[in-house]
Amino acid sequence: MGHTLYAIHGSHPCATVERALQLKRQPYRVVELVPAVHVPVMWLRFRRRTVPALVLGNGEQIVGSRAILQRLDQLVAEPPLRPADAAARERVEAAERWGDEVLQPAVRRLFWCGVKQHPEVVPRYSEGSRLPVPAAMQRLVTPVMGALARWNNRVDESSLRADLAALPGQLDHVDALIADGVIGGEEPNAADLQLASSLRMLSTFADARRLLDGRPADALARRVFPEYDGEMPAGTYALAA
Repeated sequence: MGHTLYAIHGSHPCATVERALQLKRQPYRVVELVPAVHVPVMWLRFRRRTVPALVLGNGEQIVGSRAILQRLDQLVAEPPLRPADAAARERVEAAERWGDEVLQPAVRRLFWCGVKQHPEVVPRYSEGSRLPVPAAMQRLVTPVMGALARWNNRVDESSLRADLAALPGQLDHVDALIADGVIGGEEPNAADLQLASSLRMLSTFADARRLLDGRPADALARRVFPEYDGEMPAGTYALAA
């Protein structure tokens, strides 16, 4: 019996889990939720507010990309998402945790800040969505949906300034992880999946591409996630070249 993935289209942690399911060659279906509106749905179904959530074929429920990847590794040995060597595994798990707790929420906050300025981009990020929501309807509900998402993610001018200031150093950190061999190997590990999805979403922000171009981090993101919907216009963020 296949698994069921509860997800939001375009969500980078959801993309992480879906890629892991594909790598593990696991049968699954996707139950797609509406951004911001997903919070009460998730709470009623899983007593958690965030996606992704995975219901295994046996009924077991796991919420959160790190927990899901760990459980998939326990259930399906090949290909492994964590090294067998204890020291190497510790480094990968530290990078995975940083990607989940630091880079992932920063990219999410930047996205919703961008949507506030350019609500017209939402249909672009929904091009591959399974939900039959017309673009006109998306434009109509985006202001409310965006306001809810910014409130839920504690997005404001202060967080925007902090995220923009931190971004170059965060990209340097990813490049260092690649140089050290923690990520970027021939086969993606858990940290590759966790970081690459955030970087790939970041690459859809025209302003951020000036920071990403030519970096090993960008090459990693595009290798693990060749396609990613959406485009945030240039001039949305005040990023130094």
